[in-house]
Amino acid sequence: MGTPEVAIELYVLLSAILFVLGAMGVLLRRNAILIFMSIELMLNAANLALAAFARQWGNGDGQLVVFFVMTVAAAEVAVGLALIVTIFRTRQSIDIDTLHMFKD
Repeated sequence: MGTPEVAIELYVLLSAILFVLGAMGVLLRRNAILIFMSIELMLNAANLALAAFARQWGNGDGQLVVFFVMTVAAAEVAVGLALIVTIFRTRQSIDIDTLHMFKD
């Protein structure tokens, strides 16, 4: 008696919910750190869907793509946080609405 299999539809549904939450965070938030967290949530939602489909089809290519997406996401976070820290040091704010005055 093995463990019950989870249907792929549930993985895809969870992935879609996480992606929509991340997209709402990008569109509705004004804090740069929260926007980066929302982008990471969207990338992880895509990773979940890729891993679920790779498991469903018995193919390791999806898991390989997940590895590369995680690598790119880590690099994006490192560069993004460095930019946010630099902007905060010069402007004393990371509010996206105030960054449009970055011209001076």
